[in-house]
Amino acid sequence: MAKKPKGNPIDGWLALDKPQGLTSSEAMNRVKRALNPRKIGHGGTLDPLASGLLPIAMGEATKTVAYVMDGVKTYRFTVRWGVGTDTCDAEGETVAESDVRPAEAEIAAALSGFEGATMQTPPAYSAIKVNGQRAYDIARAGGDPQLEPRPVYLESLRLIAVDDADHATFEAVCGKGYYIRALARDLGEALGTPAHLAALRRTRVGGLTDDSMISLDTLEADGHSPDALARIQPVAAALDDIPALALTEAEASRLRSGQSVSLLRRSHIDLLRDLENGDVVCAKSGDRAVAIARFERGDIRPVRVLNL
Repeated sequence: MAKKPKGNPIDGWLALDKPQGLTSSEAMNRVKRALNPRKIGHGGTLDPLASGLLPIAMGEATKTVAYVMDGVKTYRFTVRWGVGTDTCDAEGETVAESDVRPAEAEIAAALSGFEGATMQTPPAYSAIKVNGQRAYDIARAGGDPQLEPRPVYLESLRLIAVDDADHATFEAVCGKGYYIRALARDLGEALGTPAHLAALRRTRVGGLTDDSMISLDTLEADGHSPDALARIQPVAAALDDIPALALTEAEASRLRSGQSVSLLRRSHIDLLRDLENGDVVCAKSGDRAVAIARFERGDIRPVRVLNL
């Protein structure tokens, strides 16, 4: 007789409002203790210094974590002018200081130079591997990781407020692999003064936004209750950055069994104009996600089947 799976059968996403001072893994483990799902994971790490949206995947949603991590993210952050640190944030040691403080007009004029497809050098204190070692391990040992600039994409960057002479707050919408700490550093360099990231809050990851966030305190108070479970969003809710494809139930059954489905039917002609070979879609039957699938030569082929 097969063993009964341990934990509660929960499938979907929780938009957790991670507080400052916790690692993403620590926050996820507290969710695990509160809800006891059979499977759990998170989509997109937040540093302990940062707060805001940490997507928590449960059950079948764990199969889609990689696609959510690839999604567009929105951050609100504060830059401290005049002080540079080795980590590019407030937790690091001061490595440079200046009396130069940029004016609001100078800050606003510099922003467009960071938008679009650019190259960015990650912070030395990052998880990127260099010759098999994490860059932050090399830096902590007193070495120089020698990180190379990488292609990144910044959809938009806007100035929210000049808080005082030393601080300004911004909102950035960016793609995968973008370092807001490096942006704070580079903004300072462009404006003639060292700078670092003083505060960071994430407000969007893919289709999950701050409107649906729940705090750890509230979640732990509610426990495994109807109020807590009502906060769980469908698996497809976090996949807004992936085109949705509506299937018939017969087509959905083919995908569930691992078979491909042809899109060369008249009703799919409009969709075919928007798809290129290799594109990923979220195949759905009614409101239910069926699979993450890839478009290849007129067919869609299942990549991750969702048992919902």
